[in-house]
Amino acid sequence: MQQAIRGRWAVAAVFLVNGFIIGSWAPQIPVTRDRLEISEFSLGLLLLGFGLGALIAMPACGYLIGRVGSRTTVRIFGLASTFGLLVVALAPGIWTAAAALVLLGALIGGTDVAMNANAVEVEKQLRRAIMSSSHGFWSVGGFIGGGAGGAVIQATDYRVHAAIITAIALAAMLVAVRYMVTEPRPEAHLPHRFALPRNPVVYLIGLIALFSMIPEGAVLDWAAIYLREERGSDLATAGLGFAAFSGTMALMRFTGDKVRNRFGAVRTLRASSLIAAAGMLVAGFSQEPWLAIAAFGFAGLGIANMVPIAFSAAGNQPGSSSGASLSTVTLMGYSGILVAPSAIGFVGERFGFAPVYVAVSVLLVVVCLMAGLAKAAEFNAGSESGRPSQ
Repeated sequence: MQQAIRGRWAVAAVFLVNGFIIGSWAPQIPVTRDRLEISEFSLGLLLLGFGLGALIAMPACGYLIGRVGSRTTVRIFGLASTFGLLVVALAPGIWTAAAALVLLGALIGGTDVAMNANAVEVEKQLRRAIMSSSHGFWSVGGFIGGGAGGAVIQATDYRVHAAIITAIALAAMLVAVRYMVTEPRPEAHLPHRFALPRNPVVYLIGLIALFSMIPEGAVLDWAAIYLREERGSDLATAGLGFAAFSGTMALMRFTGDKVRNRFGAVRTLRASSLIAAAGMLVAGFSQEPWLAIAAFGFAGLGIANMVPIAFSAAGNQPGSSSGASLSTVTLMGYSGILVAPSAIGFVGERFGFAPVYVAVSVLLVVVCLMAGLAKAAEFNAGSESGRPSQ
């Protein structure tokens, strides 16, 4: 049990470092645009490369987890990812920067799958949920990286900033991987070849993750434009939409495990999806910016625990490889952040963003109706095995 407790904080540290690297990349984005002397359109293509790298690496990482386990996979991808930001910062031209961003996306995405798989194993060994708070540590890491990065770049240089981030992330990752738990190799009987999960429930859970992450992408990329252009707020107020959403989401993730342990994954997912749907619906119909901002914050309370529950349910599917199931659900879910926002922008440009947020609330109601599929993430503290209920 002591090993599992140490592993719980070790995987939390990996989540924090992963978020820290991504958060540190945010203040580097305008610097990258200026030093490469590229347009906003070209910058958008570069950022798309980051997403494509992540989407390509996720299935491959799931296969690797089945072969060597999540701890070893985190060692490979996690340690390599600490150098990713420095590689991007040192890229001298647009093509090398594009390659570096694809690499950074692949390493971050691979680490994401592996650390979620390891968190699932910690849940099994501790016989309780820890996924939501793990994602909370990711949010904290992103906040620290993004909040401090601009000041460091301004005080020193973007290359110095990248080197500092690399040193801090590498040191933390080296310590964390030493104490991560290992799986008892339950998948040794499975064929050592890449294969998509055959269990259809995995793909349905992937839809839950997708419908849970589309709202996050919709708020992240378009809430400020919606508030400013359609609800008449000033620039400073427009930025508060995502701030309220991400702030309540981060806070709720640190209490989400207790809620899930008490009420169960299915009931928590149902309640969370309805809370999120209500928030998005009010945001879409609101005529006042401050009411819309409050509604986004309310929606964040619901969104917070939906993806962690989906990931936990995927990693605990009976008869399926935990790594393959998690990589599939992660791939489908992250499409909601990496791909869906461009489609949302296309619709919003023609019809406005108010109908988009109303439509997103409908997707969240669908999640409520599908919540029973998360039964694999239920924990029965009284069972001898401590495994999630099947």
